[in-house]
Amino acid sequence: MPHNLTTLADELTAMAAADHEMAVTGAAHGDDPAGQLAWRRLTARHGDRLNQIMDEVGWPTAGLVGEGAARAAWLIAQHADRQLDVQRRALRLLEEAVAAGAAQARDLAFLRDRTLVNEGREQVYGTQIAGVAEDGSPIPWPCAEPDPQRVDELRAGVGIEPFAEYVAQFS
Repeated sequence: MPHNLTTLADELTAMAAADHEMAVTGAAHGDDPAGQLAWRRLTARHGDRLNQIMDEVGWPTAGLVGEGAARAAWLIAQHADRQLDVQRRALRLLEEAVAAGAAQARDLAFLRDRTLVNEGREQVYGTQIAGVAEDGSPIPWPCAEPDPQRVDELRAGVGIEPFAEYVAQFS
């Protein structure tokens, strides 16, 4: 990997690590306004940088920056919730990468659902959770497909476990 791509891979990996650290500490979704603001600043800064990276190299695929850095780019796009232009652009470039066999359909499904929910639309694969019921069970954002069996078929088609197994991780 050329030096500038190694540097880019390191940068993407560091950004994802910072994202993960803030998410693990609860700052991203806690009751502390300062923590929430720090999360918003971090994801906005990362979204801006991902947009620059997409200007430079297109979608940072595993073949270009390595598996870990490609996964990091996907995570950054996932969390660019307040930057729909960045999320939509990442979605288009990731679609092209998946069509070319250079990226995972599973990642595309998660980003598609995230973008749809952020646009106020129904998701396709049931990957986005809106909240938690009183009994502790996760509540997904609405799906365009009302039949849970059909949603599981769509999920299987892109390598995502059945919905019941997926939400069991959150319980």
